[in-house]
Amino acid sequence: MSLQAFLTPAMLLVSNIFMTFAWYGHLKHKGSVLMLAILASWSIAFFEYCIAVPANRWGSDYFNTAQLKTMQEVITLLVFTGFSVFWLKESLTINHLIGFALIAAGAAFVFRG
Repeated sequence: MSLQAFLTPAMLLVSNIFMTFAWYGHLKHKGSVLMLAILASWSIAFFEYCIAVPANRWGSDYFNTAQLKTMQEVITLLVFTGFSVFWLKESLTINHLIGFALIAAGAAFVFRG
């Protein structure tokens, strides 16, 4: 396995953690001023882009764009699942898990030869 094949999903994982906080982290603080939430989200998203852009650029030497996008979506589901349970204290239902599993199963087809 090449270094790019390892670093790409690792960098996408880190970038997705930043982006999930940028998009949803403010929901834990709904009493704050909306403009403050927007500015905080933009600030967090900047770091996400600093990781995601090189991950996709370098990863495109090893993965095709459909694989990169699919990898990002599966990582998003994994990160969001943990985020919603541990940060937002929301529970997952069996319907959520089945839906996520179906998306992951569909993603597997993108990586088939």
